[in-house]
Amino acid sequence: MTASYPHTRLRRTRATAWSRALHRETTLTPADLIWPLFVTEGVQVEQPVAALPGVSRWSVDLIVDRAREAVELGIPVLALFPNTQPDRRSEDGAEARNPDNLMCRAIRAVRDALGDRIGLLTDVALDPYTSHGQDGLIDDAGYVLNDETVEALVGQSLNQAAAGADIIAPSDMMDGRIGAIRAALENTGHSNVQIMSYAAKYASAFYGPFRDAVGSRGLLKGDKKTYQMDPGNTEEALREVAMDLAEGADSVMVKPGLPYLDIVRRVKETFAVPVFAYQVSGEYAMIEHAVAAGAADRDAMVLETLLAFKRAGCSGVLTYHAAHAARLLHG
Repeated sequence: MTASYPHTRLRRTRATAWSRALHRETTLTPADLIWPLFVTEGVQVEQPVAALPGVSRWSVDLIVDRAREAVELGIPVLALFPNTQPDRRSEDGAEARNPDNLMCRAIRAVRDALGDRIGLLTDVALDPYTSHGQDGLIDDAGYVLNDETVEALVGQSLNQAAAGADIIAPSDMMDGRIGAIRAALENTGHSNVQIMSYAAKYASAFYGPFRDAVGSRGLLKGDKKTYQMDPGNTEEALREVAMDLAEGADSVMVKPGLPYLDIVRRVKETFAVPVFAYQVSGEYAMIEHAVAAGAADRDAMVLETLLAFKRAGCSGVLTYHAAHAARLLHG
């Protein structure tokens, strides 16, 4: 039965593609994307990551090629992660502070090739450099030590800033590290280097493929539940964000992504600051395996999930689908 007064029909604005575009509340562009890339040793080396179909580790020279590709696609930032060789790993992660380590060589190579045409976000944590796979220094019982780790992270951050990093991204979840890193950057002439804090990083089951990519899965002794957040907590995430902002973070990150969109929304509404999310390796792998099983359309799923991050309040998203999504958005 037709209503007597059909004055309001929400379907009117959905009837055509141009009208849907005109009334769309949330948009996604390549400028919203950060592309995580894994760096490995060698020349002209591409090593596919078995746990991440379509993702590879790249030697430094090929990372430069990926940076050029990102510029052409309109992706503004690369996030770099090193696959440190086993003989360079140690109990104290000293390689993180080596000015000629894999990360620093990649930073300098991209900076030399492209200047300021692309931003470089660099991970700060010790797990790619430790022989035990933890993000920090450990005592004899295997407990991750907070203050000693913060001191090491400051050295790692200054090392990356000196190489040319634009955004330092501490992913370790030690208490007080943002303030210590910010002070060190200010005191060494790096006041324009940003800090994007992994402020709400959960002890998640979605990180497995990433640990394969950086070579730490088989090394990890124990778990990371003493410093990463409990998945059941929301208010604690807000406390973490508040602390990191007070200590000088320029932006904050929620990790993982889709399972924690409620946290993204709470953070954005509470603090009104730039919030980013990491669509982590397990999320990426779920999409790719669904596509391989014939259960999903990759293009549609990629764009819909990334749009969901923007709708929840993200300023941008770290995603392994960044280049693919950017091509789709260019049409």
